[in-house]
Parts: sequence; C-alpha cells; structure tokens
Amino acid sequence: MDSAPRTGTGAPAGTQPAGRWVSVGSADHPDPRSAGATAAACALTGADVKLLVVFCSAHYDPAAVLEGIRATAGDVPLIGCSSGGQIAADGSTAGRVVVTALGGPDFTVATSAATGAAARQREVGAGAAACAAGLGDPAHAVLMLLTDGLAPDQEQIISGAYEVVGASVPLVGGAASPGPDVRRTFLFHDDQVLTDAVVGAAIGSSSPFGIGVRHGWRKVGEPMLVTRSADRRVYELDQKPALPTYLERLGAPAEAYTDPAAFDRFARTRPLGVRRRSGEEVRNVSSTEFLREGWLGCGAEVPEGGLVWLMEGDESSVLDAADDACRTAVDALSGYPPIGLIAFDCVSRSGLLGDGGTRVEVRRMIDQAGGAPLAGFYTWGEIARTRGINGFHHQTLVVLAVS
Repeated sequence: MDSAPRTGTGAPAGTQPAGRWVSVGSADHPDPRSAGATAAACALTGADVKLLVVFCSAHYDPAAVLEGIRATAGDVPLIGCSSGGQIAADGSTAGRVVVTALGGPDFTVATSAATGAAARQREVGAGAAACAAGLGDPAHAVLMLLTDGLAPDQEQIISGAYEVVGASVPLVGGAASPGPDVRRTFLFHDDQVLTDAVVGAAIGSSSPFGIGVRHGWRKVGEPMLVTRSADRRVYELDQKPALPTYLERLGAPAEAYTDPAAFDRFARTRPLGVRRRSGEEVRNVSSTEFLREGWLGCGAEVPEGGLVWLMEGDESSVLDAADDACRTAVDALSGYPPIGLIAFDCVSRSGLLGDGGTRVEVRRMIDQAGGAPLAGFYTWGEIARTRGINGFHHQTLVVLAVS
C-alpha cells in the first residue's frame, strides 16, 4: 500500500520576523511528481518567495519531481541536488523530497550553474559563484554551493568560487550523493536537471547568517608529517609507508591489514585530520582495494609537507558535534533568533549513527535552534569556508543558520 506523504511545516507562528521567513515541506509519495508538488506546497507558507532549495532522493525521477515543484511554486529561483538521505524535522530518512523556501522582502537571491565539473573544477566553481555579483550590496550574504559528488578534486571547485567572491562572502553547501544502491547524482537549477555540474545560490539579507562546523572526531597521539602524497593518495607518513603506519598507530585488528571489508569497517570511524591555516579539515580514509600497496586513499587533497592527525570517534562524540555545530551557527547570529537551519551532514556519519541515531541527531539540532524549521541532506563532502581559501570537509556536519 502506498505510504502517506510526510510533511514538514514552518516555524511556529510569531517566531519569524515580518521581513523574512523560512519554511520546510517534505513528502515521500511513491509518485515523483506528487512528491515534488506536495513538498513544495507544504513549504510555501508565506508571501514573496525568493528561493527554493530542494534535496531529493536519488531514487526519484528528477525531471518528474521538478515538474511537480514547478506546477506548485511557479518560476521561483531554485537549486537542489540528489541525496542518499534527506533531513527534515520529523527525522532523517531516505526516499523523500525536502523543499526549503526562503521568502520576504529582506532577502535578495541570485542563482547560477555551470557544467563540466569532472574536468574543469576551478572554472565550474567560478561559474557557479558568478551569481554573487547579482546581489548588490546587502548587509549580510552567503553563497550556497551544491556540487556533483562524483566529480574529483572538489577543493578546486571551492578555490574557483573563492576567486570570484573572495574572503568577504562565506561559502556553505555540500556534494550531491547517490543512493546506497543507485550510482547516480543530479542537480537542479531553476527548470533544469543537471549532471557533472555545480549550482550556486547567493543569498543576501538585512540580518546575519551563521555557520557551524563540527565533526566529533578526537585526535589520537602526536601529529605526523605527510612526507609523500599526490592525487588524493597518502604514500608516506613520517617517511614510513602510510597504510601500516596508520593501522599500527590506531591498534587495528590483524584482519584489517589483509581483509578489505575489515579495513573498511575499521577506517570508517578513524579519519585523518589535516591542519590548515584556517583550522582543521577531516579527510575520510578509503584504501580497501590497495591494502597490498601500502598507501591510503582519501576523498580529497592531503598536502605533502603538511601535518595530519589520526582521529577516532563514536556515536556519542558524533552526536555531541551536532549540538556544537548548531550552537555555533546560532551564536554567530549576533543575538538574532534563528528562523531556519540547513544542515549538510556526511553520509558516513549517518552510517555510524544508524536510523535511531540520526533521529536523535535531528532532535538535538532542532532543540539548539529553538524549534526553527530544519532541512538538510547527507552528502559526499561538506563545504564550509568562513576564513582562509579552503573549505572542503569529510565526515563533518556543516550547519547554516538563517536569522
């Protein structure tokens, strides 16, 4: 029997300023057009809609979902992407469409998109960031980027965007993810379904935005020097083969040295922490097919000559990070109350937490936001740059708070 659509609502009456509002709708109707239409209808709770942000299960036909949204919302500027799991106030899950609407005269919005992300990362990042020029000169601004998670060298996309907006505009967002058994990603821009692309939305407001970044992983032992690395592979740590050094320092079981499945189970909760001028970035470790060759594979750059820490964590530390990320984002609003939160959460964190843990994580995020509407998705990489040039993360939670 078909399941009834799940729906999300906006913040309680009286909590949102007259000049701006945020509301979230969601639906899991088996028909993709109906799911899109229902989610959009639930999100459209106010007048003067400025932007729709759509997170869509990779199992849905994206063109049909977009058709349903457009039939309900008209030609409102829109960005979005596929995801293996979506986040809404009634708990995160797979198999739904989540629509976030921002509206009111205090918001200004411009969007853009660029294709060719697999081969021209820096140029495509710059193209997606070009929309920032359409904002004018708002008191506060943020650039949201959604990238194709199948594209390599995601940090180059961030560098391209930074070349356009510089240090004055923070970046936030995530990489589109496929479903666990669907090896495809897609992105939305206005009336288009795109692949191999990056989409951007520049949002201006009379009130602040806040960004919180936390991961919940703890440093293990002393830092190590990356003495040889290239192409997202770490060959040597402290002039020793990287893979056995990693396993020895973390006390891995014997089977992790030879069995790819055992290595994957061990490594998924033991990432690398990379020191950056702007702070620390987490890199996932995924070297299951190269155990005999002795090097570590990572999803993004680990610079040669840099310092890294081995890290580990558990369900408790990952959940505590959700509290901290939301609290940091809300605190950055300079006393303004949050009217909505958008979360970009790594899919590996959801794998650690499981269904029950992810629902606890969502409840804790909502509590930190005082009940404001919440939406988000589980990513293949998270974007957060508030200072410095870099800003691509793994196994991390990034939260955007809107006031």
